[in-house]
This record gives sequence, C-alpha cells and structure tokens, in this order.
Amino acid sequence: MTTAPRVTLVHERFTEYAGSEAVVEQLAREWPDAPMYAPIGRVDVLPADLRPRLHTTRLSRLLRGSTYAHLLPALPIAMSRLRLPPSDVVIASHHAFATQVVRATSAPVVAYVHTPARWVWDPSMRAGEMGKGLGAAALGAFSTAFRPVDLRAAARVHTMVANSRAVAQRIEDWWEREATVVHPPVDTEYYTPDADVPREDFFLLAGRLVPYKRPDLAVRAAARAGVPLVVAGDGRARAEVEALAGPDTRFVGRVDDAGLRDLFRRCRALLMPGIEDFGIVPVEAQACGAPVLAVDAGGARDSVLPGVTGELVPLPTASGDEVDDWAQQLAAFDSSRYRDTAIRAHAETFSRARFRSAMADVVAAVRSS
Repeated sequence: MTTAPRVTLVHERFTEYAGSEAVVEQLAREWPDAPMYAPIGRVDVLPADLRPRLHTTRLSRLLRGSTYAHLLPALPIAMSRLRLPPSDVVIASHHAFATQVVRATSAPVVAYVHTPARWVWDPSMRAGEMGKGLGAAALGAFSTAFRPVDLRAAARVHTMVANSRAVAQRIEDWWEREATVVHPPVDTEYYTPDADVPREDFFLLAGRLVPYKRPDLAVRAAARAGVPLVVAGDGRARAEVEALAGPDTRFVGRVDDAGLRDLFRRCRALLMPGIEDFGIVPVEAQACGAPVLAVDAGGARDSVLPGVTGELVPLPTASGDEVDDWAQQLAAFDSSRYRDTAIRAHAETFSRARFRSAMADVVAAVRSS
C-alpha cells in the first residue's frame, strides 16, 4: 500500500485572492494535510477552513493592507529561510521568488510557474511597474542583481510545471529548463450556461483595468466599430480608459461572482485584448457558453479554439493599426457561428478536478523518480 505523500505548499504571498491563490486552494484541497507557507500574508484572504494551515513570517506585520512593494527586496531572503516541516515534496507556486525555497528544504521542489518574473527578465514589463525616476531605477538595479540568483534557484528545482505553453517557452528561454504544462483550475461548476438567459447585443470586457491588459484597445475598437461594450472591473487605468470610450460603452465597475456569471451568460462575446500568462476569465466565460475574441498570443493560444470557441486576433504588423484590426473583428463578429455546447465542452477540460488529477500525477512521478 502506497502511503500518502507529505506535501508542503509554498506561495509567494497571500495579500489578495486571485488566480494564483485559486491554484493554491485547489492544491490544498488535493492534499488536505499539507501546510501552507508564505513570507507574507493575511489569513482572511483564504477560505475559512484553510486559514489554520497558513504559516507566514514576521514580515507580515509590515504589510500595509494588500501593499507589499516596500518589502520586495526582503522577500527572496525570507523565502529561502522558511522553516518547513519534513516533506516528501514541496510545491512552490511561483511568480517571482517562490523557487528560492530550494534553499530552505532538502525535499524535491515542484515549481508551479504562473510565470518567471517578467519584470526581472523582460525590460518592457518594468515600464510602469514603479513609475519613473528613482523607483524605476531601483527596480532595474534590483532586477539586474536578482537574475543570477533566480537562475541558480531554477536550476535546483526538481520539476517545472507551467500554466501555459507561453510560460513554458519563457521557462526555456530564461531559465533553460523544460516544463510540463498543467493549465490552472477553473470553477466550471459555478460558471455554467443558462438556456433561459438569451444572448444580448453587447461585447464584454472583464477584469482589472491595468495597462498590460489593454482595456484601452478594447474601448477604442468598440467606439470605432460602433458596437456596444460593457466594461466590468476597476483599476488604475479606469479614468484613462473612460476618456477613450464611445457613447455605446458602459462601465459597471467591479461586480461580484453572480454578476460576472450573469454578464458571461448574456454577452455576445468576451474580449481579451491583452497578453495573459494564461487567463482565467476567458475560460470562465466559455464555461458559460460565451465565445471569446482574444489576442493571438500568450495563454489565449491554449484556451481559445479558433472557429469553435471564438477567434484569435493577430498581433499587428509594424505598420499595422491594431485598433482597426480589432474594430473590424467586432463589426464582423457573428455569434451564431459558435455552438454554446461545444464552447462549454471545451471549458470543462480546464476543470478543478482535471487540474488536481494532473498535479497528483506530477507529485507521484517525482516520488517515483
């Protein structure tokens, strides 16, 4: 009889609940005895039944709400000095520093990589992260110093798991490691179609209004095409985006899960103009039977099947007009081409159960190696 593995879960930070925290939650439910460690965090971020399993360091006392930027230089060291229990496998949920846990344990480490830190490896991603002047200079200097440290930790990770093919390519390019792709879990039990709710004549943009997600492109294209657009979400780019919007664009702010599901069920299609590492929202929309128009890059190449669950909009050429490209797609979009049953069936391949089974297989393979 094979004994259950002693698994320890490590996460970058529990300062808010978003896609990566949903990944850790599903890992915690697959291994119900696994403790969770992070350098910083607040227990109220987690579901109530998981809170007793969270262990953080004294750095958590220095959090300012969900703000942690002032702690950034201390996090790699804190991660490398976590006091972990004896483990058969450590699973590290990685955005920037989690692979440093290889220095804190002799157990094999599985890194579930949402992405290698793009602001460390891709200079274009640092633009806007901390503004200009001293903040930008400090982040640039920190990135330069951290890259060799990041590489050494990546070399010691036993098994790399990427959340998309795009992230697997970054792992190969930046860390010179191969990675298995396991897509993140999507709540396909909550996000479901409703045959009694008819589709309406509006496109939907949902999520945080931050520059890299390109909400500006969506609202400018909708205005140029003269099509209705509903924007659900908030963020630091909202004022700028509202100034670009046409008369048929409506901003509804942040909505709760029920409100978001209702919008998915009613929209003509969801728009994803920004390049995502994976992108949970497009799969949630597809789970509700909505087609997706997404940029042909990043995680959308894994989650959108052209002609079946939506379309991929090519990146513009050097001389191209991306707003016009998107406006043409919106003006010509025919939602009757897509069957909601086929869209839903595709979304089900990203279920929580599928994710947990795939990660259990990864851990079993590590134990047998």
